[in-house]
Amino acid sequence: MVSENVLGKPKKYQGFSIDVLEALATYLGFKYEIYVAPDHKYGSPQDDGSWNGLIGELVFKRADIGISALTITPERENVVDFTTRYMDYSVGVLLRKAEKTVDMFACLAPFDLSLWACIAGTVLLVGLLVYLLNWLNPPRLQMGSMTSTTLYNSMWFVYGSFVQQGGEVPYTTLATRLMMGAWWLFALIVISSYTANLAAFLTITRIENSIQ
Repeated sequence: MVSENVLGKPKKYQGFSIDVLEALATYLGFKYEIYVAPDHKYGSPQDDGSWNGLIGELVFKRADIGISALTITPERENVVDFTTRYMDYSVGVLLRKAEKTVDMFACLAPFDLSLWACIAGTVLLVGLLVYLLNWLNPPRLQMGSMTSTTLYNSMWFVYGSFVQQGGEVPYTTLATRLMMGAWWLFALIVISSYTANLAAFLTITRIENSIQ
């Protein structure tokens, strides 16, 4: 803004941008003279490809630095270099904050319903495969062992390993161990992804636009 305008003398300005310019002049050791763009415009492209206003003064090299509350746009960045902006101004719309509702099924939100169905189907499928592998090649149990490799125990073991609770059914055959090793790796990835998504859902509030 103009702080002093004496007839016959250059105008004097003040403001944050002027303070920055003064600091730069002192630090870098240069002198400057401020003048206003002849057309009193910020700068916009013309039909012939030229620029007017403050941007035009820079493009035609009539000025070395432009100081103004100038909006940074891609078109202007194609012809001049901007410093890092130190002020943002925008027009916003105020909306009433939505009321929070308690959802008892919020723990299922990180994954889609179809993905949960696929996981449940995979648990049943792997449990059935483990049971068939042990049925074709039954493990050697120790004397007095009370555990058995029934379909129910196989399903329970696969589900327990998926939720990282382990199991008690002894699977000692090579094929079953390879199957369970791949299943444990799959469960590790799924549980890690679920934990990360659940933390994001609990901490990040999703803003839904109620107006169009």
